[in-house]
Amino acid sequence: MSRRTRIIAPLLATAGLVVVGLSPAASAQSLAGFTGSTGSVGAFGSETAPVSTPPVAGSSGVLTIPVPAPARAAAEVGVASVYPTHNETVGVAQPVMIHFDGPVTDRARAEASVAIRTAPAVEGKFYWVGDTELRWRPHEFWPAHTSVTVWAGGREHAFRTGDAIVSTYDDNTHLVTVTRNGEVVRTMRASAGRDAYATHNGIYYNGWRDRQVRMDSSTWGLSRTAGGYDTTVENGVRLSYDGIFIHSAPWSIADQGVRNVSHGCINVSPEDAAWYFDNTGNGDPFIVVNGPGRQFGAFDGQGDWNY
Repeated sequence: MSRRTRIIAPLLATAGLVVVGLSPAASAQSLAGFTGSTGSVGAFGSETAPVSTPPVAGSSGVLTIPVPAPARAAAEVGVASVYPTHNETVGVAQPVMIHFDGPVTDRARAEASVAIRTAPAVEGKFYWVGDTELRWRPHEFWPAHTSVTVWAGGREHAFRTGDAIVSTYDDNTHLVTVTRNGEVVRTMRASAGRDAYATHNGIYYNGWRDRQVRMDSSTWGLSRTAGGYDTTVENGVRLSYDGIFIHSAPWSIADQGVRNVSHGCINVSPEDAAWYFDNTGNGDPFIVVNGPGRQFGAFDGQGDWNY
């Protein structure tokens, strides 16, 4: 360990930062970055860059520490995009998503080209969704108000998590309970998937949304003559890549809180759908429990938390 490392490591640990590549004695946490590995990812080179960190108890103002800047070998293909976007605030279930310009054959090299720093320190892991998308998430939901910096493709992306807004649908009660930082803020009557379309148990999270969403069951193989649908719903928030949304369903208000009548979506009243749309964001978790359906698939695209 260099003299400089010995000097900055205790300060980093005090500030709650994770810097990978330092020994356990030198860092708040020392965590590897390879396929299926746990911990924060990447390593830092010898250059320095000032990083503003949260105030340390007993100190005044903002603590600025010279932290080694990441110097990583490039992946075999370029990085097309990183999500969350720079300066975005997301929910506590949002994974880091890195899309490459083409198929990646050397996954270890691609992972080694990425660096992530968090404050406070969290542990997590890499995993892949297909051969063009690398993801990283904590082992547990992000702490509320975590600051995250991602270096990928030669660019820096900084984002943070907001309040811990967690929604849970209990199929025993047909109610959605929404909490913010552990406090219940809303309870909504709901109706989930019926019979063969039972909504899968597991952890989802909010994705793409729109005030009006066209839903056409023929896109997943169910024609209208066979009991399908082609309709536009209001205030739809996607929970899975295979078409599960929470949305306004005025036609099933009498069933909400009583029984399941949908093709898998979470039906709520127009008022509750508007509230959910306006008061939750991308990456906020939505959990389904006690349903008759099977477990939500890990690689649906928004099933990251189910393995």
